[in-house]
Amino acid sequence: MGRLENKVALITGIGGGMGRAAALRFAAEGAKIVGCDLFPEGAEETVRLVQGAGGEITNFAPVELSDAGAAAQWVDAAADVYDGMDILYNNASSPRFGAIDEISVEDWDFVIDNELNLVFYATRAAWPHLKRRGGGVVVNVGSIAGTRGVEFMPQNAHGTAKAGVINLTQQLAVEGGPHGIRAVCVSPGFTVTPSTAWLVDSGPQEFQDNIARIPLGRVGQPDDIVNAALFLASDEASWITGINVVVDGGGSVLG
Repeated sequence: MGRLENKVALITGIGGGMGRAAALRFAAEGAKIVGCDLFPEGAEETVRLVQGAGGEITNFAPVELSDAGAAAQWVDAAADVYDGMDILYNNASSPRFGAIDEISVEDWDFVIDNELNLVFYATRAAWPHLKRRGGGVVVNVGSIAGTRGVEFMPQNAHGTAKAGVINLTQQLAVEGGPHGIRAVCVSPGFTVTPSTAWLVDSGPQEFQDNIARIPLGRVGQPDDIVNAALFLASDEASWITGINVVVDGGGSVLG
């Protein structure tokens, strides 16, 4: 029996990277997946991969999660697929970067909408479903940028949004406890995804120097993050809530 046998897991951003890895791993552990993404092509490929591995998945795409109405509509429709839900995995995000005197107000607002507000919108919509279920788990994806300044790339909006996700997780844990709802956060260090892979080969020297400092000697892979999320979403973590688990090869230990 899988660690998520018969659980219904809503996963955002399944089109690639960590979201695809989460859909594949959670399905392999017995969860019924209901996913969404802004880009249909990537999401449809994830569906093919999950189903090819014997998993069960339903896909909604495109879904604009930064729109409160669209996010709520997706959550309600996703919950209807299996008459309820057990896990909400808020994976989707879309950052933009820039120094404080260079980033535009439009880019700042975009990041807050697409890295913080979309987590709030989906969780707010999922809350009544989880309460009716008698409990469940909200898994959020933060970032080490939400816990510290980052020297190799200016991350004002990204870090602020992810700090908000971490703090929101803590508040959700307090509010969810009486309803049997746990809230947990996984904060990755640098993780190779389709949008970040270029940095490993041709990123700025400051980035290369930062990677060289990682105690475990390598960058992260999507499965590294999903492995932590899987444990936190499972019943093995039934007495864990409000926690932010940093998964970064030990890089943050060095400051």
